[in-house]
Amino acid sequence: MNRLDGKVALITGAARGIGGETARLMVEAGAKVGLADVLDERGRASARALESTGGEALYLHLDVTSEAEWEAAIAALLARFGKLDILVNNAGLFLGKDIETATLADWQRLSAVNLTGVFLGTKLALPALRDAARDSPHGSAIVNLASTAGLVGSTQDPLYSMTKGGVTLFTKSAALEFARKGYRIRVNSIHPGTIDTDMGDQVLATRARNLGTNDIAAARAQVIDRLPIGRMGTVTDIAKGIVFLASDDAAFMTGSSLVVDGGITAQ
Repeated sequence: MNRLDGKVALITGAARGIGGETARLMVEAGAKVGLADVLDERGRASARALESTGGEALYLHLDVTSEAEWEAAIAALLARFGKLDILVNNAGLFLGKDIETATLADWQRLSAVNLTGVFLGTKLALPALRDAARDSPHGSAIVNLASTAGLVGSTQDPLYSMTKGGVTLFTKSAALEFARKGYRIRVNSIHPGTIDTDMGDQVLATRARNLGTNDIAAARAQVIDRLPIGRMGTVTDIAKGIVFLASDDAAFMTGSSLVVDGGITAQ
């Protein structure tokens, strides 16, 4: 038996990167998966690729800042698979601007995706997650993508850090609320360090700019030099952690923060 057999998951930002890899590993572990994103062509291709391996996957167009689109995506998922056991709030933006440079519009866009998107997903998926939890030995699960920048200060993007700090404490508060109400929905966050993704490339570009250069290779070398484990993370490193938190292997975890950062915050 696979660790997610019989489970249905909805993953935002799933067309590529960490979300896409999480979808692949969840299907591999036996889950049926809804891949939600605004990158329609790439998202549909990702869903088709999973189905070609024998998995069950559905692409869902979803702007996480839109309440109506959340409602439509969840309804479509339930119509196809009948329930929802796992929500992964993965969609996120990185701004790469300092406080003096960032505009109000920058902040509003960043917080709309990184904060409002997590709130809407949690609120609107709650009824389906609560229903599924009644028939599951260990209930349902929400996994929120935070960041090491939600645990310690960020030298590159203080506004990003602000949003991810919010996700960290929202996770703990939601976990306590759902436990108090007896909903049997576990809520945990995962905190990646610098990962080899499109967003990771943005982080490196910002670091290079702050060093007064356009040398991305030098910025990468600097990051790796600071990492005790000696390399940047991969999408698989993070996706494996998400699958763990979503599975019954983490049945006694709620309100927890799983740090997957190569040791950077241990220093």
